[in-house]
Amino acid sequence: MIYFDNAATGGFKPSAVIDSITNSIRYINANAGRSGHRLSVSAGLNVLHTREALCDFFGSESPDRVIFTKNCTEALNIAIQGCCEQGYHVISTVTEHNSVLRPLTYLQSIGKISLSLADIDENGIIQPNSVLDLINENTRVIVINLVSNVTGNYTDIKTISDAIKDKNITLICDGAQAAGHIILNIKELGIDVLCIAGHKGMYGIQGSSCLIFNKKTSIKPIMFGGTGSESYNLKQPEVYPERLECGTLNYPAILSLYEGTTYVKRNIQSFGRTLKNLTGDLIEGLKKNKTLEIFSEPNAFGIVSFRHISMQSEEIAYILSEKYDIAVRGGLHCAPLIHKALKTDNGGLLRVSLSPHNKNSEISAFLSAIRDITA
Repeated sequence: MIYFDNAATGGFKPSAVIDSITNSIRYINANAGRSGHRLSVSAGLNVLHTREALCDFFGSESPDRVIFTKNCTEALNIAIQGCCEQGYHVISTVTEHNSVLRPLTYLQSIGKISLSLADIDENGIIQPNSVLDLINENTRVIVINLVSNVTGNYTDIKTISDAIKDKNITLICDGAQAAGHIILNIKELGIDVLCIAGHKGMYGIQGSSCLIFNKKTSIKPIMFGGTGSESYNLKQPEVYPERLECGTLNYPAILSLYEGTTYVKRNIQSFGRTLKNLTGDLIEGLKKNKTLEIFSEPNAFGIVSFRHISMQSEEIAYILSEKYDIAVRGGLHCAPLIHKALKTDNGGLLRVSLSPHNKNSEISAFLSAIRDITA
């Protein structure tokens, strides 16, 4: 199958990632950091090495503030619910995934926070001023995605962070679609909390995600349990990472993320150029089909979304899968408000999300299939 659904989960995994999973189960099938025997200690050291690798790659201040989660949704929930206090005003945007919108809507519904959402401009982009103009005296948290999972548009996060650096506001960023595609240094970008999906652009497997945050940010736990430390204490430990990690860690997934991070670090510059070229070629091909409306520009994140003038996006996705053996995603992509803003909520969009490992021949096959379907 031609796999064009990399924004959901990366289809290609390097051999080192695959080997790390196999070896972790075959040779160190133990609970990291929960026992004193040799296997548990070795597993714990490997987990620490992964924290250090991620800390270095994303320009963080301390590996203790790299928190492993099962997915980016969990990371965002920990960040949002762990940073929001009673009476806070929170700013987000209409471009967000439901992993941001739903926890914020929940906190608003129980009266814990008030919420404002910045809108897109005529090009589908969140401009910094649309966020900054919403700040009031009670604003304490801004939650924003770096890249839209629908359009592939990038948000100018540095302008936003520069404008709030002297304010008591925590900046939380959803990096699910950005991590692994461009260099993200949270210190240089002024990001307080970064949440990433390890199984997408970082080449880890499903279950390998994390949140990374700086030393000035305090995040309260939303889950409680065993940490392998302070077992006499019936309260959750105060120190990180134990404060936010409880229960058995997903050791094979964490090791896969270590190898994925190593792989990305070597190739990130070329990967970004490759994806910009591939998305550019795909968009140019789609523009020749006058029955299509395109909602993306060439980008380093591999995302191209479009719709047909009359056919439903999910119908086209089904035909592509069943007849042409091509995997794409149709619908609302768990991001309903951007579709409402784009006026694509009736039927959604067809999203093609590419990997640097996709080929021009696969794009040609896809364009040929689209021509057949829309003829």
